[in-house]
Amino acid sequence: MKAFLILEDGTVFTGTSIGSKREVISEIVFNTSMTGYLEVLTDPSYAGQAVVMTYPLIGNYGICREDMESYKAWPDGYIVRELSRIPSNFRSGDTIQHFLEEQDIPGISGIDTRALTKILREKGTMNGMITTNENFDCDEAVARMKNYSVTGVVKKTTCAEKYVLPGDGKRVALLDLGAKMNIARSLNERGCQVTVYPATTAAEEILAENPDGIMLSNGPGDPKECTDIITEIRKLYESEVPIFAICLGHQLMALATGADTHKLKYGHRGGNHPVKDLETGRVYISSQNHGYVVDMDTIKSETAVPAFVNVNDGTNEGLKYVNKNIFTVQYHPEACPGPLDSGYLFDRFLKMMEEGK
Repeated sequence: MKAFLILEDGTVFTGTSIGSKREVISEIVFNTSMTGYLEVLTDPSYAGQAVVMTYPLIGNYGICREDMESYKAWPDGYIVRELSRIPSNFRSGDTIQHFLEEQDIPGISGIDTRALTKILREKGTMNGMITTNENFDCDEAVARMKNYSVTGVVKKTTCAEKYVLPGDGKRVALLDLGAKMNIARSLNERGCQVTVYPATTAAEEILAENPDGIMLSNGPGDPKECTDIITEIRKLYESEVPIFAICLGHQLMALATGADTHKLKYGHRGGNHPVKDLETGRVYISSQNHGYVVDMDTIKSETAVPAFVNVNDGTNEGLKYVNKNIFTVQYHPEACPGPLDSGYLFDRFLKMMEEGK
């Protein structure tokens, strides 16, 4: 069946329908990872977005549900050059086509994703529509797209209630803002007992349980929308508990301490982004998925100092807070599927908790 991708600027791509046949309007973003399409599909940070995979062949190693980063897929749509319908992998338990159908995610294959990505890079992230209606009205579709925005996605992706992942080491409170499973798993593997809290949890409830450390997770959407959560994070900042924040958590901590954020032209999404440690000068290859960044010009030197910078565009990739046991990074040290360069940050967090006590 034919499918059409209509962009907000009026550009139309024609391809083949994959997954669900329903029509969807969403923000169109691209990911440059060569592997890890299942982890991308199940990353809650993609809630409210349709993902373009720049690597041309997707689905060739099938679906292994053990690798899912949450209990379901989150993107509104999925856009690929070629979808492999016959996977080859001893761990594969399903095809990506069936997975997209099961998860009710509409998609399109057979289009020039290189040309599409160039449009998004040149003009910036824009909204789009995926439809199987051959009689679509382009002007009407564009008018509908202009009214779309990504809202309310943190509360949509967070856990419904508190739960505990047992461990016999440090006790870590993880605020789930749309967390990937490998964050808690990375802590668990280091012996930590991880208590996962919904995003709307009051700071008083978290602090009342006297955790050894607090983690703020990744998540979707515009950080400035999370006004109530920012208020609670400010209270966590004012405590003496060591804090490690990733991605959206990094942005919310910055907002809670007086800095500002802004939206990037087309974001950082993929597994090949170089970041430089400003203390050592060493460069790490990182996994990233974000459309917003902390504005370095608004960081107060008495509050925090830049710790990492993006080598490609010079944007902030991490902060170390002054006179606090707090550090935050914009990228994903839990990676999954990779790269694994930044896993040491979890060890740094453990050391901080030990020294904090």
